[in-house]
Amino acid sequence: MQTKYIFVTGGVVSSLGKGIISASIGKLLQARGYKITIQKFDPYINIDPGTLNPYEHGECYVTADGMETDLDLGHYERFTGIETTRHNSITTGRIYKTVIDRERHGDYLGKTIQVVPHITDEIKRRMLRDDDETFDFIITEVGGTIGDIESAPFMEAIRQLRWQLGHDAVCVHLTYVPYLKAADELKTKPTQHSVKELQSMGIQPDILVLRTERHLDDAMRLKVASFCNVDLECVVQSEDMPSIYEVPVNMQRQGLDAAILRKIGIPVGETPQMAPWHKFLEKQRKATREINIALIGKYDLQDAYKSIRESLNLAGIYNEVKTCLHFVNSEYITTENIASKLDGIAGVIICPGFGQRGIEGKITAIEYCRNNDVPTFGICLGMQMMVIEFARNVLGHKDANSCEMNANTTHPVIDLMEEQKAIKEMGGTMRLGAYDCELREGCKTYKAYNGKSSIKERHRHRYEFNNKYLSEFEAAGMKCVGINPATSLAEIIEIPEKQWYIGTQFHPEYSSTVLHPHPLFMSFIKACIDGTAEA
Repeated sequence: MQTKYIFVTGGVVSSLGKGIISASIGKLLQARGYKITIQKFDPYINIDPGTLNPYEHGECYVTADGMETDLDLGHYERFTGIETTRHNSITTGRIYKTVIDRERHGDYLGKTIQVVPHITDEIKRRMLRDDDETFDFIITEVGGTIGDIESAPFMEAIRQLRWQLGHDAVCVHLTYVPYLKAADELKTKPTQHSVKELQSMGIQPDILVLRTERHLDDAMRLKVASFCNVDLECVVQSEDMPSIYEVPVNMQRQGLDAAILRKIGIPVGETPQMAPWHKFLEKQRKATREINIALIGKYDLQDAYKSIRESLNLAGIYNEVKTCLHFVNSEYITTENIASKLDGIAGVIICPGFGQRGIEGKITAIEYCRNNDVPTFGICLGMQMMVIEFARNVLGHKDANSCEMNANTTHPVIDLMEEQKAIKEMGGTMRLGAYDCELREGCKTYKAYNGKSSIKERHRHRYEFNNKYLSEFEAAGMKCVGINPATSLAEIIEIPEKQWYIGTQFHPEYSSTVLHPHPLFMSFIKACIDGTAEA
């Protein structure tokens, strides 16, 4: 089968959920037996989101091959189980850098370099995925909103591809239908304007997905279809659902995947049962018993820890509980208030991050959790803070620290990785992507991974556990139970006598999916449940 292309654009306002719709389309086509991939094109000029503040852009997601990407790639992987790569995340910055590097190299033979055709050609090349792997469907989500100045080259590239590809390409446009409470009316005018804006760029949407907080009747859908030149069966509504994981089923119920296949000219066939997905949703509906988990970090923004939140939710569902997540800002934690802040909390996540802000609050929280045997899971910087707390309060090295926070500490229990010391540039220069880890047989982590002695997990860090202190930590009760075989870097620490006290230098949240929740999150939530039962 020749590759088919689906372009997903958005109008009216941003943050409508293009990523969830793109992931849902991928899931539905995957359920029909097609090989799919989903890619995100972002209009910002940064090379990648790796240097962006989470308040600006939310979580930075890392692929297995070491690319720092947009958080929507996390949705793609969680929904579909595919493993994305650096080819799945493209920014304007990467496009322009490629073209400028070629111009400097002389590849354009002295021609004047212009947005059209040079920039648009490079966008098209990447949209078509001219790498070795072949797919039945390539779904391309374009970030931002129709009408944004920076989106114009992407829209022009899509316009050209629609003409080149003919029936092998479909445009899905996501818009918003607001409800005006004072008038008690839903308004379709913003959608009409958004589609006209798209049409003015030479793109006629084939399918409209209408985000709405209230149900749209057939008369309103017909009105939208008539004004926007779209078939009625191709006007789909995306109402607010109890969970984002209900969205694929809702889209299937309205025939979104069938409409796409018809537009492309592929026989629709029978509707897939999606039994594993429905089984998961049933588990989710039955998981009503609540368990309270604290996220201790410095970014008071849901999207900043998106993959961690979703990994905890998924692990909770499979453990038949509803995880209630409580953000605790580490900047405001003191020895006097930590007990009250963690009152009623069954388990604690020490969140990842960079920089000095809020780390002393994290260390205070870690000390409380260790002393009171609260199930504790430290991720990346969270693990490093667990190491520092142990060095200060158990080993007696009161000034123990990370060289990231204090370059002059006399006890650098966390130090800059050797290969990082000569690096000056910020972007894309950390230890990134999946690395091997050998587990110590019999430890809690080993049991969590169901007896696997060798695993592979994704990283994003510059600093590491200082192996000079390894024997001292081990003798005092903090064990290094996971080691990178190539470098001997410490990947996992745990205190065996605690009910669950584990830190990982890697980010397990990046590889937790709907149908395969990550074993460490599963084990952590189980320990939290067991702890509350004992209490």
